[in-house]
Amino acid sequence: MVDVAVMKEIQATADGLGIDLASVDLDSIRLPPGQDFGIVSDDEDVIQGGDNPELDTGFGNIIIVDNLPVVPREKFEKLEGVVRKIYSQIGVIKEDGLWMPVDPETQKTLGYCFIEFNTPLEAELAREKTNAYKLDRSHIFAVNMFEEFDKFMKVPDEWAPPEFKPYTPGENLQQWLTDEKARDQFVIRAGSDTEVLWNDARHLKPEPVYKHVFWTESFVQWSPLGTYLATVHRQGAALWGGATTFNRLMRCAHPQVKLIDFSPGERYLVTYSSHEPSNPRDANRVVINIFDVRTGKVMRDFKGSADDFSIGGTGGVTGVSWPVFRWAGGKEDKYFARIGKNIISVYETETFSLIDKKSVKVENVVDFSWSPTDPILALVVPELGDHPARVSLMQIPSKDELRQKNLFSISDCKTYWQSNGDYLAVKVDRYTKTKKSTYTGFELFRIRERDIPIEVFELENKNDKIIAFAWEPKGHRFAVIHGDNPRPDISFYSMRSANNTDKVTKLTTLKGKQANALFWSPTGRFVILAGLKGFNGQLEFYNVDELETMATAEHFMATDIEWDPTGRYVATAVTSVHEMENGFNIWSFNGKLLYRILKDHFFQFLWRPRPPSFLSPEKEEEIAKNLKKYSKKYEAEDQDVSMLLSEQDREKRRMLKDEWEKWLNEWKRMHEEEKLERQTLRDGEVSDEEEEYEAKEVEVEELLDVSEEVLSFEE
Repeated sequence: MVDVAVMKEIQATADGLGIDLASVDLDSIRLPPGQDFGIVSDDEDVIQGGDNPELDTGFGNIIIVDNLPVVPREKFEKLEGVVRKIYSQIGVIKEDGLWMPVDPETQKTLGYCFIEFNTPLEAELAREKTNAYKLDRSHIFAVNMFEEFDKFMKVPDEWAPPEFKPYTPGENLQQWLTDEKARDQFVIRAGSDTEVLWNDARHLKPEPVYKHVFWTESFVQWSPLGTYLATVHRQGAALWGGATTFNRLMRCAHPQVKLIDFSPGERYLVTYSSHEPSNPRDANRVVINIFDVRTGKVMRDFKGSADDFSIGGTGGVTGVSWPVFRWAGGKEDKYFARIGKNIISVYETETFSLIDKKSVKVENVVDFSWSPTDPILALVVPELGDHPARVSLMQIPSKDELRQKNLFSISDCKTYWQSNGDYLAVKVDRYTKTKKSTYTGFELFRIRERDIPIEVFELENKNDKIIAFAWEPKGHRFAVIHGDNPRPDISFYSMRSANNTDKVTKLTTLKGKQANALFWSPTGRFVILAGLKGFNGQLEFYNVDELETMATAEHFMATDIEWDPTGRYVATAVTSVHEMENGFNIWSFNGKLLYRILKDHFFQFLWRPRPPSFLSPEKEEEIAKNLKKYSKKYEAEDQDVSMLLSEQDREKRRMLKDEWEKWLNEWKRMHEEEKLERQTLRDGEVSDEEEEYEAKEVEVEELLDVSEEVLSFEE
């Protein structure tokens, strides 16, 4: 039942607007999807504050249409029919859901009406489609949501200058990078708890930083440079930052948000929601907002059916590929793009409009990807009829084609960029001559070299199935898992050769490994060969410089593997996909298990990313050459920690020994006190030692049975 105070407030608002509540079906009002069910969200103050008109307070399905013709009673029915016809094409109007007030004195309409739809989504769509709709020259609709009317009524009649608050410097959001122990942070979600912790590998345990219950309603996500932690709520997304105390920095209102994505430079946040229509024959309606992270302002929104945002923009694909918008590499966040039917739409963030005000026409384009560092697009066009498949590189914003490669007899292809944008690998599945099977090869683009040369690369056994491919970050090597399960081979290659020719050279092949995934260290050199899912968490820590295995281990049923941003530690986790052994392990880069944490209902483990180093390559090289000098400080600290841990172990052993001796002395005291009682129980035998007892034979007579029998003496 509606609270009395709330009902009075609704009645007062309705009276002020001249609305007869008897015409509104209050019983039809439903809570929106994602209601709290008694669990208060961290963003509950958004509703209580009443400062956000986008939130559903029960009247989100009602719109107000202004600038209607003022007509007498005899034309009332005709005008109502026109309005109903316009808005019935957009959504389902409830029974008695169109109300047009009449002036009681003149018996003429007042020039506006209220329309109640089945869902808030239909009402929002009606406002979007019909605001500024031109009924005739004199009547152009002005459409607003009913919920917004209260906000407009609060606007003062006289303008007053805004109140300027004194500047107060905010918290240094990069302060966590100045940790004296050079530790990294990570966030975990287990049950209703979300925790941020330091990875204190020296002390072989995590150190708590911040903990919050019901901090998010679905998941959390770090921004690409680690500045913000995003939480997701039914009202929208919230951004938090700090080193030890996480304060809310910004709120991005987007009701029923399901997915989020940051731009590489953290300047923008993209949010996504999908809403079911009242008519099951219609496609889901998608809303995508792009927020400025620092101001919380929506810079651009995109709305339409789910089919409009499917890959290729065709109606045959029901799912929406996320992220819909892909960002160009680099911290500038200058360009983002999406794929459509026969087009690639590239936008620039200065005006959030299409470059040259038009999309790039690319017939039958099925996929695209950005270089991680440069505004270069790699476009993939499949084979169609007599036209070969094609991979082309396009420069943005000029849209000039830098390189193109035609591919024949193709069934599928996929692009892989190296992290520095130096190389592009295109995995190509080709049909054999009989067209009954396929084999896989690679087209390797050397982006930085003149004219972008391309090398065709195939495995020694080109019929091997490719299970996984991964570039070495910041390096020139790549690894391929190939062959058939359960023990495929793993081969390592380099884009460089001994005589500096532009030819791929093979480094080594590891035969028969239980692995189906590759995880390179962020700094290169080391790689984890992992057997996930059916391989039950087999791990091999491999040094590619020395071409040798450093360690083998197992994390049974592991579902996730993630290197820390420095490449010093590795986390393996078992999430709630499995019901047993939920939690995570922290390993050193060379495969030593440092500590293990078990958590019931474990959902997420995410390392906090680090921004790129400000050091020049020359300075980094100098530090590497003089590493011994820089490492003395840390070696001394490690020794101190080791001594501290040893002292703690010794203290623990001393405590256990003292506890044992205390218990033993207490037992001896009780034993002495009970000596006389034991002697009595032993019939006066003094000694407690069994070997001093004298064995005696004792004869015991025992009556087994007694019976009576009557004897007869007759002769």
